[in-house]
Amino acid sequence: MRMIFIKLVGNLFNVISFVSVGFAAERAIHLFTRPRKKRLNEEQRDFLNTAFKEELMLDKIHIMTYRWLGQKDTILLLHGWESNASRWKKIIQNLNKKGHGVIAIDAPGHGYSGSKTFNAVLYADCINVVVKRFKPTILIAHSVGGMAAGIFINKYQVTSINKLVLLGAPSEFKDVFKRYTDMMGYNKRILKKTRTLIMERFGREPEEFSTSKYLQSVDSKGLIIHDEDDDVIPYNDALTIKDSYKNSLLITTKGLGHSLTDDSVSQHIYEFIEA
Repeated sequence: MRMIFIKLVGNLFNVISFVSVGFAAERAIHLFTRPRKKRLNEEQRDFLNTAFKEELMLDKIHIMTYRWLGQKDTILLLHGWESNASRWKKIIQNLNKKGHGVIAIDAPGHGYSGSKTFNAVLYADCINVVVKRFKPTILIAHSVGGMAAGIFINKYQVTSINKLVLLGAPSEFKDVFKRYTDMMGYNKRILKKTRTLIMERFGREPEEFSTSKYLQSVDSKGLIIHDEDDDVIPYNDALTIKDSYKNSLLITTKGLGHSLTDDSVSQHIYEFIEA
């Protein structure tokens, strides 16, 4: 049923494109960048209430941050699409027990942060605000949070991050966007116009947004964990990032999917951080 609805929407935009390709392309990008905000359940809310909460601002967008104090290195956690800071509950608790200070944030358009739309560039700018405030030295990022981390490090030329953990992270934006447009079945008119709109808004071609390229000259130690059976971000993305990110280690899992919420993954993270 969901796929039928998706194809109906795609066909509708295709029809509209023959009347106004600009409007159809705008709606296509809007759909791509608008996450569904999910209500947090009681357990999630209770956990986040154990943190020191602080709202930071990027222009008019408020960024919700959650902080657990510790004596060791401060670690910043970055979730992915349609998630929120509570996804890190078990890792946060264990890192805090090990003495680390931990910061988790809700990405723009997610959780209790502001903005109705989301993209990795905006996320990167939010990360910069958080890093300036809390001075973390380690980043752990899941999915598109990993691309945002790469953009952040590259754009702001950050040298204070000593270690970077990427979980199921995408490498090339063009591939992510193509999977979306293929799923929707957009026609060539819309595809051409969306490319133009991306260039106008961000000043770059879609091919230029590349996690692997952003990490080419990074000195920080990296840990890449990706599952062979990831049906959201293909495993090949991890290989592409690893080839470019010279100071990194790739750990391949099997049967854990995109979420990578497993004790074995957490153990790899702890060992990497403590080394």
